[in-house]
Amino acid sequence: MVQEEKKRYSEEELGEFAAIINEKLGNNSRELAYIKETLSRKNDSGTDNTGASTKLMEDVDTSEREQMSQAAVRIQKHTQQLQNALIRIKNGVYGICIDTGKLIPKERLRAVPHTQQTIEAKLRR
Repeated sequence: MVQEEKKRYSEEELGEFAAIINEKLGNNSRELAYIKETLSRKNDSGTDNTGASTKLMEDVDTSEREQMSQAAVRIQKHTQQLQNALIRIKNGVYGICIDTGKLIPKERLRAVPHTQQTIEAKLRR
């Protein structure tokens, strides 16, 4: 007898994925809070330095602020992807490849819980 290919993950399995996603959301939230706090501190810091060293410090601060702002944007995008994954869990379509309709392997979902594709489908794109 041929075993029928599994079409969906069980409630227990979905609970495991939801826990992974919620942990990542918590990490993202803490990272964003840290970035916002750091950026607001940098904006508040008044310096009494004068001359060329001040210009150099401003350039470094500007560059660092830009990098932190870009990191914040990436974290916000990742957060949205994770929140969308939680919605897919609630809707019962989590873990199903949007290209092939096949179940995405657990190992892939544990590594990239917001993915919507099997690795094969992603590589074909």
